[in-house]
Parts: sequence; C-alpha cells; structure tokens
Amino acid sequence: MTRIISSTSPQKPSDVVLESPATSAAQVAEAVVRARVAQKSWGENAIARAAALRGCAEGMRAHSAEMAALITREVGKASAEAKGEVARAIAILDYNAQAALDPIGTVIPPTTPGYLIAVRQAYGVAGLITPWNFPIAIPTWKAAPALAVGNAVVMKPSGMAIGVAKFMEEIFAEHLPKDIFQVLIGGAECGQAVIEFSDVISFTGSSEVGSQIVAQAAKLGKPVQAEMGGQNPAIVLADADLALTAAHLSNASMAFAGQKCTATSRIIVVGDDARYKEVCEALVAGVEKMVPNDPATDGVLVGPVISESAREDVVNAAKGAIARGGKVLYGASPLDRDGWFYTPTLICDLDANDPLNQEETFGPIAGVIRAKTVGDAITSANAVRFGLTGSVHGRDLEATLRVAQNMQTGMVKINAPTAGLDFHAPVGGTKDSSYGEREQGKEGLAFYSFIRTVTIGSGTRAFE
Repeated sequence: MTRIISSTSPQKPSDVVLESPATSAAQVAEAVVRARVAQKSWGENAIARAAALRGCAEGMRAHSAEMAALITREVGKASAEAKGEVARAIAILDYNAQAALDPIGTVIPPTTPGYLIAVRQAYGVAGLITPWNFPIAIPTWKAAPALAVGNAVVMKPSGMAIGVAKFMEEIFAEHLPKDIFQVLIGGAECGQAVIEFSDVISFTGSSEVGSQIVAQAAKLGKPVQAEMGGQNPAIVLADADLALTAAHLSNASMAFAGQKCTATSRIIVVGDDARYKEVCEALVAGVEKMVPNDPATDGVLVGPVISESAREDVVNAAKGAIARGGKVLYGASPLDRDGWFYTPTLICDLDANDPLNQEETFGPIAGVIRAKTVGDAITSANAVRFGLTGSVHGRDLEATLRVAQNMQTGMVKINAPTAGLDFHAPVGGTKDSSYGEREQGKEGLAFYSFIRTVTIGSGTRAFE
C-alpha cells in the first residue's frame, strides 16, 4: 500500500494544503537515471545555464505573491517574512545565474612545455534534502549553485512543505530542461535513496538526522554537507543600548515562533543584579508586543509552531525548566484556539548548563542567563555542543570585537539579531551545527563541483 504524504496548515490543521503519494526507492533511482541523461548537455553549456537560471528568477518574480501566500498557509510564516523569503530566493537565483559564468579554473606553471590547467567540474546529480521552515529559500540556496555549476538536481523536501516544493518545481519547469530539477516527495525511504543514488549530498535539518546522513554518505564515499541545529547565544554587555538590543532579541528569538536555526535561544546578560533586572524588563516589554495570531494578518510576527508534536515539545521544555527552578518572565502557555499556537516565552534564573540552555527547542522560548563578567558570558556562550551563530550587543567597539572573536560559532553578529543571513555570504557553523563545506556564495558553488587537473603537452615538433 502506497504511503500518502499530507501537508496541513499549522494555523488551521483541517486545511489540507497538498497530499501526494510517497516516492519509493525504486522511483528515486529512476528519477536519478533521468537526471543523469539530462545533465550531460546541461553541464556542457554555461551560457544556457545562466539564461535558464535568470528565467527561473523571472518566473519566481511573476509568481512571488502566490508563493508568499502559500508559504504562510503551509508553514505558518508571517506574511511579511514570507514575502521577504521569496525576495531572497529571487536574489539567490539572480546571483547564481551570473555565477554560472564565473571563471572555473586556473592555469598553473607546467614542468614541461605546454599547459597545466585546474578546472572545476560538476559531480553529476546533486541530492538535496530540505526542511520546512524556509521552504523556498533553503531549497533555492542549495539548488541554484548546484545547477549553476552544471549538476542536475533531485530534491526531497520536508513532508510539511510539499506544496511550496511542488510550486517551485512548476515554476522551474518553465525555464529548465526536462528532468534537470525534480522534486521527490517521500519519507525516510525516499531520503535514503536520494543519498544512495546521487553524487553529492546537501542536507538541512536536525542534528540527529544530519549525523545519520553524514555517516551514510561518508560510507558511500560521497561529498556531503549538513547544516543542523543551533542553540544560539546573544551576549548583552553592560553598555548595550537597551531599546535597540531588546528589539533585536525579541525579534530574533520569537519571530516565526522561534522556528529558525539561527533564532536566539539564550540571552546572556553581563552585569550586576540591577542591570540584570533592567535587561529582563526590557526583554519582556519587547516580547509582550509579539502577540501570536493568524500569520496572514498584517503586522503579525508570531504565528503557530508547525505541528501538534512541535508544540508539545515547547510545552514540555517550559514545564521542565519551571520544575527545575526556572522563573517565567513571560508566557509559558499554549493558546486555546484553533492551530498550534504558543505564547512567546522567556525563562530566567537557570544555570547555563540547564537542559533549556543546552539543547535546541524549536519554538518561541528562550532562556535568560546571568553573567558577572564578560569572560563568564563567553564561557557560557560556548558551553554547548552547537556553534551555528551568536550575537554580541554593546557600544564599545573593541569590547564587542573581542567577544565576537572568542565566540565558537560559524557566524557572529555585532549589534544585530542572530536571525537573518546574507544570500551572497558563506553560511555554516561549528561543532554539532555543521558538517562539510559552507553554503551560499562562492563556497556554495565550490561544494557542488570538484577540481580536475588537465595537462596539455606541446609535443616535440620543431618550428622553422
């Protein structure tokens, strides 16, 4: 019996966005065979690739309003953020359309007369496994560079974002050759088959699943990158602008119900009791403005979490923190209404080693931690197994730079929210947050290609 993958709206669970039969391993194998056939000519013509990617960008622009509305409906992202995500996907496509025409190699001094050339070449078929929380931006920042350097793509989206993925496939189909970009809907069997049959693998999701994918790909001898979880710290120095910092951290921790890998999870306050109280009050004033509501409503920043089980995870995280002595500064309750809504939550007075401050809870909840000194704050920030991103807030430039240099994260922000990335800059973390090469920018292009060294001898013929 064929399994059916069903995607529903988290703000209205009775609203079925899309249902689709799950793709079997055999069907994945067939899709990869088709992709290999299509890739041969695709990989040979960079001019055509650039034009096709420009077409995809124009197609996305033409359907941007529909795509944003679908993102809001399917994953509960606030309307303003959904529109921003679509704009980012378009920018990524524009960037990679140009990047398809970048130089692909170097000429090296040879040891004998002739030429020695190092040239980048596509692997063949890129297998992408993508999450639900950025259902168009992340698939695009994986697919666009893979396509730009000459790969075909097979992509397994999250089962909770299949509507957006299929719409993306429809738009791309108008501009790309047949079988160059294929969306394969399915569960674990489909995902494992994508890894087995593809030539290069990129994954974004949880650390637990990511570690399994890295192990499977490594066993098969395939290049793999995995972007995984985060438990992202924000260090608030004693001289930080309170109003600005509170606005940054409220948004970074609670917008989109905290469902971003780059969301602020821990707010570490440097200073005495008076300063700690002052910062807590400012944070509460910022968070209480972020009232959960229908994400399609103008001005709303916090919608639902993605599912009933996701909300239960947040409920349990808050209950456990309170049972261990945590004090609720704000929130800590589900909303009694249709959909998977939960009040943005701040919990303080727990040690930096408490589970709330150590493990990722994918929802609108953050811990507030005391630190007597800047050194204590840095130690606390680094005392987790994750290292995706972090932020430091203060007026003293030298102090903020020193803190930033000592944070064990792949990305760091100074006087800016942890959430939010530049589409043309490398993205990735340290420790359990990432494996393999960076995504986006030049690094993203490099991951989807390998270097082939070509020696051209000049022969022995003498010229008169």
